[in-house]
Amino acid sequence: MVLEDGSIGRAAVPSGASTGAHEAVELRDGDKKRYLGKGVQKAVEAVNGEIFGALSDQAVEEQVQIDQIMIDLDGTPNKARLGANAILGVSLACAKAAAESFDMPLYRYVGGTSARTLPVPMMNIINGGVHADNPIDFQEFMILPVGAASFAEALRCGSEIFHTLRGELKKAGHNTNVGDEGGFAPNLPSADAALEFVVSAIGKAGYTAGKDVMLGLDCAATEFFKDGAYVYGGENKTRSRSEQAKYLADLVARYPIISIEDGMSKTTWTAGRN
Repeated sequence: MVLEDGSIGRAAVPSGASTGAHEAVELRDGDKKRYLGKGVQKAVEAVNGEIFGALSDQAVEEQVQIDQIMIDLDGTPNKARLGANAILGVSLACAKAAAESFDMPLYRYVGGTSARTLPVPMMNIINGGVHADNPIDFQEFMILPVGAASFAEALRCGSEIFHTLRGELKKAGHNTNVGDEGGFAPNLPSADAALEFVVSAIGKAGYTAGKDVMLGLDCAATEFFKDGAYVYGGENKTRSRSEQAKYLADLVARYPIISIEDGMSKTTWTAGRN
């Protein structure tokens, strides 16, 4: 919430090692002598200054109006002036404060009085790319427990697969350290190798891949798109735009993948026609 001194409390803001080329800007200070350039004093100043001044007389329940005021105040297409971390922090704090004012849990306040379901979780269990120091070029390999009857059962399913995967990786001689996002970061040579381990773990945990559990990828392809081609450093291969599209289609044909995030560079719109 916005406190009397203008500071923000109880609103954690998501942050990641990999950001898309067109994503909102997470404002950092850039002073290498402080937090290696990752400090957020500029964002904090925006919260305590301009944003507080613009919102101090707003009703906390007016979420849409609050968000629009901050977007207009920033005045850029990607929140680069005030910082998405400042704007999102305030937005989340306002939502939480409003929920508490109605003595409601946040999910019910946001979802409405009839809210009673949660989405199928996408659980990141193998990391690569910038999230891990290993040869895998894709950033995240996820499982989606679509066959679970409830969120609790989906969580149980994911946990059992995660720990089964740990055992399988350890048995094969791989380390079971985790990457930035909490998934394992084994030294596997390719996406295929990672997917094979995941499918095997699903089966050994007592579930059926393609029925109980589906797969998802976050390729973060922009990270390895260089000079008009996709450079797979771990595989020592380079794929053209059309080859990248065909490669993803081939993976979908061979594995129960139902979600692919950032499979192509953010500037590649016609890969299938190249």
